[in-house]
Order: sequence, then structure tokens, then C-alpha cells
Amino acid sequence: MHTVDKLRPQHCRALAQAGEIVAHVHAADLARATPCAGWDLQVLLSHMIGQNDGFATAVTAGDAPQSAYTRTPVTASDLASEWRRSADRVQAAFAHAHTDDEVRLIEINPDNTVPVAAAVGMHLLDTVIHTWDVAISLGNPYRPDDELLEIVAAGAKQVPAGASRTEPGAAFAPAVTTDQTDSWLILRQPASRWAIPDRRSRLLCRGHEVFSRPSSARVLSGPGP
Repeated sequence: MHTVDKLRPQHCRALAQAGEIVAHVHAADLARATPCAGWDLQVLLSHMIGQNDGFATAVTAGDAPQSAYTRTPVTASDLASEWRRSADRVQAAFAHAHTDDEVRLIEINPDNTVPVAAAVGMHLLDTVIHTWDVAISLGNPYRPDDELLEIVAAGAKQVPAGASRTEPGAAFAPAVTTDQTDSWLILRQPASRWAIPDRRSRLLCRGHEVFSRPSSARVLSGPGP
């Protein structure tokens, strides 16, 4: 697991990249389809803002109820300000967290806590994947650089396995295997209507399928609401 000190600047960079892409969303775009099955762009962006707020509360207080992650649908008029507010809030929460803090993330592992480094890694994962979701919905390319991708893939491996990933509405579905070697393709390939040649893995935004290479004992996990 990467240390909090290594993750913080990458987390800030991922939030900044997301903000740059969110800034290109206009009112007419909110009804666009996304790679998240059944979600339009308005629902996805509302989810992203809710995740920022939920993680911020959990990291600051050590725990957060499900309601902390939920946001009413964002509108075109408040999207930019709400994204900046929530991004600044979660960034500040991780900046002030102590390295030995433990956090309960109710959507991921309601029965146990995780180190704050794992929590920032999971939020970084969620942010980077959903940045791609927004970009592809707008018809724009997005791929993190190799350093950020390496950290995101490592964060995916920290997602706990267990019975919670088989329950209806689980944030992460059980792991399956793939012979794909590109970590970015493994992490974010969605349903076939968004397909790019040679992408074999699939990621859905509710009950995500998650992938690992057959030779690996660890699991690469896709994030999601």
C-alpha cells in the first residue's frame, strides 16, 4: 500500500483533472448517456459530488452514514460550484488526516475500518474512473499518466473481498479473471456500446465487475456507486 504522503499529491491531481473535465459540461449534456449502466450524466455527476462529501465526512469523523454520500441531482447552474466545494472538502479532509487514522467506509466494507491510506486510494480510484466516464460521455479522450495509473491500480487491490461484494447493489462485484495486460483497460472497460478495440474487461457503475490477471493473487477492482 502506498503511504498517505505519496497518495495526497496524486489525489489532488486527480481531483484537478476531474474538475477540468467537469468544467466542460453544459446543461444540454446532463441527459447524455454514460458508461454507467442506467445513469445519465446528471446522475453520475451527482454521485461523484456525493462521494466527495461522503468520504470527507468519513475521513474527518472516522465514519459516515449512507446519507452522507447521497446528493440531490445536481443542476447546470450549481454543478461548477458544487464540484469545487466538494472537491475542496475531500481534499482538505485527507490533508488533515493522521497517518494512523482508521476509517469506516459504509459502502465498501461496513463491518470494518481501513487505514486512511487505503481510503484515499479508494477515493482516488473512484475519481479517476469516473473522470473517464464523464469524458467519454462528452466524447473526449482521457487516460491517466503512468504514475497515476500505477497508484490507481494499487488502490484497486485494496478493495476488500468478501460476502458484501455478492449483495444486491454492492459497490464492487466479486472478482473475475482476464488475460488483459493493460491495467487501464482492465480498470475501466464498460459495456460493449462504449467498446474500444482489444478491451476485454467490463466495468459497470453499480455492482461493478472487477478483474485480475489469472496469474495474480491480488484483485484489480473497478469502483462505482
